[in-house]
Amino acid sequence: MIDVVKEGAAIKSAEEQKAQALLDIMDGRTALGIEFGSTRIKAVLIDSSYAPIAAGSYEWENQLENGIWTYSLEDVWKGLRISYRKMAAEVFENYGETLKTIGSIGFSAMMHGYMAFDQDDKLLVPFRTWRNSITEEAEKILTKEFAYNIPQRWSIAHLYQAILNDEPHVKKIKFLTTLAGYVHWQMTGEKVLGVGDASGMFPIDLETKNYNQAMVKKFSQLIADKELDLDLNVILPKVLLAGAKGGKLTQSGASLLDPTGNLQAGIPVCPPEGDAGTGMVATNSVAPRTGNVSAGTSAFAMIVLEDELAEVYPEIDQVTTPAGDLVGMVHTNNCSSDINAWMKLFDEFTKSLGLEISQDKLFSILFNEALKGDPDCGGLLSYGYFSGENITGVNEGRPLFVRSPESNFNLANFMRVHLASAFGAMRIGMEILKKENITIDKLVGHGGIFKTPVVGQTILAAAMEAPVTVMETAGEGGAWGIALLAAYMEQAKGKELEQFLAETVFGADQGQTIEPTEADLKGYEAFIERYRQGIEIEKSAIEHLKI
Repeated sequence: MIDVVKEGAAIKSAEEQKAQALLDIMDGRTALGIEFGSTRIKAVLIDSSYAPIAAGSYEWENQLENGIWTYSLEDVWKGLRISYRKMAAEVFENYGETLKTIGSIGFSAMMHGYMAFDQDDKLLVPFRTWRNSITEEAEKILTKEFAYNIPQRWSIAHLYQAILNDEPHVKKIKFLTTLAGYVHWQMTGEKVLGVGDASGMFPIDLETKNYNQAMVKKFSQLIADKELDLDLNVILPKVLLAGAKGGKLTQSGASLLDPTGNLQAGIPVCPPEGDAGTGMVATNSVAPRTGNVSAGTSAFAMIVLEDELAEVYPEIDQVTTPAGDLVGMVHTNNCSSDINAWMKLFDEFTKSLGLEISQDKLFSILFNEALKGDPDCGGLLSYGYFSGENITGVNEGRPLFVRSPESNFNLANFMRVHLASAFGAMRIGMEILKKENITIDKLVGHGGIFKTPVVGQTILAAAMEAPVTVMETAGEGGAWGIALLAAYMEQAKGKELEQFLAETVFGADQGQTIEPTEADLKGYEAFIERYRQGIEIEKSAIEHLKI
């Protein structure tokens, strides 16, 4: 539990916090955040001091079906119910109360992707996630026409590629949204989206905080000869800023969330947001010149910009904070998947020896070995590419580990190279921002890779060439972030999101900061040069190792 309390209040003891949390549960002064991550659906309930008091989760995986990365709707609802049920059970176990009402709720999920529905609200094609690299033609055309970077994973790229492919379902589209927007719609009946998530569907006008109408017009002109009834202003969700009312939990929504019937309808729900936006909130990184790095199955660096970029860079997305401020986003499709695969192998090895070692301890032991490795990873090289990587121009995934006979091959360097590689593509994207003379006053890391103290933080600091801060809440992630947005909707009292987070939620909690050493900086520079040169090995593997 985190020791944060309302502005002006003293730090409370554990007993006082528990007593206050019980009153909050009984009086409905809590907030619930549920986030659909790439490998886990997580529900986090927070009290009136914004501290997590109960949580539940559900592990899930995407499937590659007919060349498309997807999740089934059955898994969406199964995971939602299980994560909520576990959270509610923890409330009963710890506080002796059956959860019947909540002060406010928020839903978030992986940004981007493609969920298209017909007039009967039927999903027309399986959910196409951010992980797909199947819209290259659309990406190139839209980026040129808009003079604005439109990455392959953006919803508009998926839509235009479907049009270019003459896919029959396009003529039936009446609504297009993201996973967070879909869940929110089913919970409230409202077809809305937080501006941060919306900015990953279609470019946002920073003045109007809505879809860029000049680009909407250009898109209409692009498809004019296709005889399609596709008005983006009609089929895309309504854009809402943080703090706005996103609707209320309907009776059918309450039943979907809690089939026991205990949860009451009518609970206020904040605008749904993407995982990038909730990561910014969870790390107090929504102010200009602040940034955060979220590291999980995918990874992204979010830097809040003071001005628009001078040029269009295919490596840099321009999206927004949940409050609608401009963000430079370096998104990589791959981060920790290959590390997790190797850890599973080590786990099998320990079990074959008759040893029972917990996952947390195994990660801690092996991650700490990385700090004993050479700064340049001993000449080792790896690519944790489970899927394509746009920044490095790789269109399919082939996880690779490579070394020469002269490499210093030991456990420490083996672990270090996989951590260094997890941030490799991101480092290449960040070098673009460096050329734009972007100033970063604060960079915060969060996600599972930082659960082991110091290790991931140290490697990331070398990769980013900047000090990296990790807070005690680093492992709470986006579910906590969307819970904070839900609380902000109800409790902001006129404060801007930046002020609410800095003063009311985080207060004096500044986290722990690690600055990169000269040796680590030089070592990572040597590694990243090797990483660049080895990209051709990865491309060759795709050519010669067919799936």
